[in-house]
Amino acid sequence: MHAALDSDDPGVVTEGLSARLRGPVIHDHRTTGQTYYALIQWHAGLVWDYNRSAPCLRDDTYLGVPRIDRREPPGTYWVVPPRYDGNLCKPQAVRDLVDAGYRQLIQHASA
Repeated sequence: MHAALDSDDPGVVTEGLSARLRGPVIHDHRTTGQTYYALIQWHAGLVWDYNRSAPCLRDDTYLGVPRIDRREPPGTYWVVPPRYDGNLCKPQAVRDLVDAGYRQLIQHASA
């Protein structure tokens, strides 16, 4: 996420994720580093083709969802809370963001 948005600044990341994904995103840095969860429709995971770079959680996975008013650390919090009932990220928007991040990482590695 940080590479795709070219920033580690929390405000810039929040603004960028909100603008690019237009859906809810949870941040959890307690267990596996800087992990972001962009929420998509469950059936999109059945055909998700980015599992090596951005794994999609399966139906046997428990994701702790923070209270809706939890908007900053410590702990798990909403980077972008849902705007309305049923608000989810579009899978293609998530793919595009992952691709942008990889392009940035490759560009920085070759520089």
